[in-house]
Amino acid sequence: MQVVVVSNHRVPVVSHMVWYKVGSADELPGKSGVAHLLEHLMFKGTKKFPSGKFSKKVASVGGSENAFTSLDYTGYYQNIAVEHLEDMMHMEADRMKNLVFNPKEVETERLVVLEERSQRIENSPHSILNEHLKTALFMNHPYRRPIIGWKHEIKALTVNDLRAFYEKWYTPSNAVLVVAGDITLEKLKPMADRTYGEIPASKAIQKERPSEPPQKASRLVILKDERVRQGSYSRTFIAPSRVTSVSDGPGKEHSYALEILSAVIGEGPTSQIYRSLVVDQKIAVSAGTFYSSDPQGPSRFTFYATPSSGVSMKAIEQALEKEIAFLLSDGVTKKDITRVKKSLLAQAIYARDSFSAGAMSIGMAIASGKKISDVESWPHRISDVTVDQVNSAARAVFENRPSVTAILEELDKK
Repeated sequence: MQVVVVSNHRVPVVSHMVWYKVGSADELPGKSGVAHLLEHLMFKGTKKFPSGKFSKKVASVGGSENAFTSLDYTGYYQNIAVEHLEDMMHMEADRMKNLVFNPKEVETERLVVLEERSQRIENSPHSILNEHLKTALFMNHPYRRPIIGWKHEIKALTVNDLRAFYEKWYTPSNAVLVVAGDITLEKLKPMADRTYGEIPASKAIQKERPSEPPQKASRLVILKDERVRQGSYSRTFIAPSRVTSVSDGPGKEHSYALEILSAVIGEGPTSQIYRSLVVDQKIAVSAGTFYSSDPQGPSRFTFYATPSSGVSMKAIEQALEKEIAFLLSDGVTKKDITRVKKSLLAQAIYARDSFSAGAMSIGMAIASGKKISDVESWPHRISDVTVDQVNSAARAVFENRPSVTAILEELDKK
């Protein structure tokens, strides 16, 4: 089990996190939703700490807790006073290997997850469109499946499915312990030995995910729904992440430049696309871009806009196409890159000042295939990115590359 300590002695509080290197992208075909449903069941207890006892203990000492499932990892954390740290470690270590799969509680949590899917996905046209966009964008990679799972597959998950997933992935060798706050490695190590160290060692697990083939054709996804009050337009390209290159396309060496590029052209009210579509042309109420270098697999770079009242999707499409064409022909300037670098580096400094934000960054990085050195070197790598590298990354991802266009519109009731 990997152990990371992030010392911050300003207050006698710690954030105790356990990250498992498994997410929804590691589910077997036909078993979507098993990672997320298991996350719910982890709060249902063991023989030693029956259902609800873990959460009651956290609350009784004035702490907070939560968990999350992503494409690449699943995490559990508690924020508590440092004197209660070892108690948290005992309980977390216990449910790493001794979770009780009570069929009644499985059914109860299945209904909770189905209701969550209904509220978050099926009652939201934007979320429905996003699901369809991902299935169009990724032809073979498991990122095409929703983290929460498909409804019919959630219903079909069995206790044996959940237990098999748990027994395979919830092991010390597949986990990362991150403790941040008023703690040192010297103090933490004996606690870890007395808790997680009692769990038998296990072999490291090699992830076996299908890769994304080279893409040759662009796709169009349109959703018309009577519940839509404000439509949207987006165009998404497959992009490299920090870990994974695009098949027959741009390499992962572009990831740092793409972070800067997204910030320059599409993040915030000072970005180029926002100024052009929202401030100057007034054809959109919002506009921008999205890119993340975090995924373990391929990432995506999205241009998006929400049209102003009376503005057609065609007008929005033409405006965004013009912005992309301008980017490819003229590129970004050194002045814009310098401004964005200062902003990004300032955000990194603020993150280090927070005992939980820094720990989150480290846990996320390790659990998704990166190293602590990748987190530590990020400011230097961002600082070293040049104008030519940013413009080269733009051409590599957008120029003559296939994309997925997604349009959300109100259903014509006539």
